[in-house]
Amino acid sequence: MRRPVAAVAAAALAAAGLAVAAAWAPGGGPADGRGGAGGTGTGAAPAVAEPAARPAAPELAGADLDGRRVDLAGLRGQVVVVNVWGSWCAPCRAEADDLERVSRQTRADGVRFLGINTRDRDREAARSFVRAHGLGFPSLHDPDGALLLRFPPSVLNPQTVPSTLVVDRKGRVAAAIGGSVTEEQLRPVVARVAGEAP
Repeated sequence: MRRPVAAVAAAALAAAGLAVAAAWAPGGGPADGRGGAGGTGTGAAPAVAEPAARPAAPELAGADLDGRRVDLAGLRGQVVVVNVWGSWCAPCRAEADDLERVSRQTRADGVRFLGINTRDRDREAARSFVRAHGLGFPSLHDPDGALLLRFPPSVLNPQTVPSTLVVDRKGRVAAAIGGSVTEEQLRPVVARVAGEAP
């Protein structure tokens, strides 16, 4: 008996998702069911996936909070830290100053930060958050979460805010952190990915 095409496709997608998830499972990343090392409060640095196991980051482009165009593809060749946040999110407020410090400290190493502001219908609330924390990096405005849904769920759970991804110079997701992250957790991950050969 032949299975419907939709069922076969769903099984193939599920298998692919498990393969991607396995890249982070040994080091306590998103596949461990706890939301990643950044959300556990352990202080441990999140796992970095081996290059061959890294999925390509999806296309992320759109308007930032001031209406200017931002495009992840335009940052290829640099390490990009992608942070998902919302002005309504208490853990986002807790990690914002650490993110800005790491952004400033690593810029000379070819590291750029890109925010994805989600679930903020009002851009002014998001801009107030940026001003309050002195964030110097741009954030795509994604009020309905459409950009988050472009990532495989094994890499980014769209319900987990904040989340942080480290994208390598070839545009692949090298590390994924579900939950808030500290400077001490993020800096060694960024340094390791930035230190890889281009």
